[in-house]
Amino acid sequence: MLSRVGERLRTWGFSWEGLRDNRHGEWWVVAQMLLIAAHWLPPTPPPAALGLHWPLALRLLGGLTVLIGLILGGQGALNLGDSLSPLPEPIPGAALVTEGAYARCRHPLYQALLLCSLGVALALGSLLHLGLLLALATVLSLKARREERRLCAEHSGYAASMTATPAIVPLLPGLDWRLCSAPG
Repeated sequence: MLSRVGERLRTWGFSWEGLRDNRHGEWWVVAQMLLIAAHWLPPTPPPAALGLHWPLALRLLGGLTVLIGLILGGQGALNLGDSLSPLPEPIPGAALVTEGAYARCRHPLYQALLLCSLGVALALGSLLHLGLLLALATVLSLKARREERRLCAEHSGYAASMTATPAIVPLLPGLDWRLCSAPG
């Protein structure tokens, strides 16, 4: 089991050297994982401490938003198949995927993570979790821009996809840069 995990990590490009010098974007993955893990923290401050009764409707909407994010993330992961990697570095020789979830946006897994984060913030009514959502959006936007530079170098057809398909969230500044001639 551990040998299979190690083999998969090597296939993706993970290495101890990369963790030291970020050669394949390992630091982006670490930042992303820390922010995702921080979503398990309790709501801070809890709505009651602010004199608020957090409505059941918002808690249910938050749970539904998390569920939708999980479904969309699963679809995106299935669409990528063997091209799936947590690193912003494409797997050498992996096919460019532009169908399924990738026809909706160029980074549906990042979109799914943001939906889940939004759902947690809505369900808990927590300012901490709202801050985590904003931090995660920033990290994923910057990670996606690095990934797109690599995808443009690896796949000649990717530049055309960049102008036609939203990046992460359509029309949201910072998360959709279709109007730019090249990723930041």
